[in-house]
Amino acid sequence: MKLCVIPGDGIGHEVVPVAVGVLQAVLPGLQLVFADAGWEEFCRNGKALPERTLAAARECGAVFFGAVSSPMQLVEGYRSPIVQLRRELGCHANIRPTLSLPLASSRSGIDLIIVRENTEDLYVGDEQSDGEVAVAIKRITRKASLRVARSAFELARNAGRQRITIIHKANILPRTDGLFRDCAREVARDFPEIAVDEMLVDTAALRLAQAPESFDMLLAPNLYGDILSDLAAAFGGGLGLAPSLNLGVAAAIAEPVHGSAPDIAGQGIANPLAAILSAAMLLRVWWQRPELALRIEQAVRATLLDGIATPDVMSPGVTTQHLARVVIERIRQQQD
Repeated sequence: MKLCVIPGDGIGHEVVPVAVGVLQAVLPGLQLVFADAGWEEFCRNGKALPERTLAAARECGAVFFGAVSSPMQLVEGYRSPIVQLRRELGCHANIRPTLSLPLASSRSGIDLIIVRENTEDLYVGDEQSDGEVAVAIKRITRKASLRVARSAFELARNAGRQRITIIHKANILPRTDGLFRDCAREVARDFPEIAVDEMLVDTAALRLAQAPESFDMLLAPNLYGDILSDLAAAFGGGLGLAPSLNLGVAAAIAEPVHGSAPDIAGQGIANPLAAILSAAMLLRVWWQRPELALRIEQAVRATLLDGIATPDVMSPGVTTQHLARVVIERIRQQQD
C-alpha cells in the first residue's frame, strides 16, 4: 500500500506525522511518498498545488492531507489546493462522521454521518464583480448529484445505516437544489431497505442543534454539507476531533477538518485526534481494513477515557507528542 502524505500548512506539520505514525503502527509495510501543497508552498514557488504533488497523489491513490491556510483576500494565482486536489482526483463525496466520545465537551447518543457533494455548487469559484454588483454561480449537475447520492446510499448499506435525510432548499432554489433532491430520490429507489426523508437546510440546522441524535445520515450539496458538518462536529467534542474522508472511484483523501491554526502552530499543543481518526477512515472505507480502523478508534477512546487529551478539549492538557505516544501504546497493548 502507498500513501501520499501532504502536511500542508501550520499545524499540519505537527498532526500529520502523528497520524502517519499511528497508521504505521497497524500497517508497518505502508510506503510513504511525501509531497508539498498549500499557502506556504505558494509563497515559495508560486503554485499551491504543484504538478509533482498532483502526480504523486494520482500514483498513490490514497492521500493524507493535513491543513491548508488561505488568504482572506483575493491573491492573484492562488487557488485552494485541497479544493483543486479533490476535483483533480475525482473525490466527489466528502464523508464526515460525528460520534459521541468520552469527553465533557461531547454529547451522548450521537452517531451520524454527513455526506457532502464535493465538486460543485458555489464552490466552483465562478465569481464576477464590477465593484457594485457581485455574482457567484451555483452549479448543480445531474451527473454529480447522482454520483454522490449513489456513494451515500452504498455507504449507508455497507455501514448498516437505516435512514438518509436529503438536505436542500428547493422551495427557494427549485432548479438547482430541486435537481439535487430529485437525483437523490431517483437513486433511493435502488435501495428500498433504507428509509428516506428530506428537510430544508434551515430546518435541518435547527434540528441538528436541538436534537443531533435524531439523525442517522444526511446527504447534502456542497455548501450546506460544509456548514452542517461543522455544526455537527460540536457534538463530537469540536473540530480537533472531527475527521473526514474525500472519496472517489480512483482515489481517496483523508483530511482532518480543522484548519492550519496559525495561532498555535509550533507550540506542540495541536490536537492530532482528528488526523488520527481520518487515518482510521482511510483504512475502513478505502483500504477495506475495518479491523485495523477499529484498533485505532478503540485506542483513541481508551486514551480519552484515561483523561489524556490536548488543551483544546481538556484542562490541563498534554502535548501533541505525548498524546501520540499514548495512542500508539494503546494500539501495541491490543497486540499483546
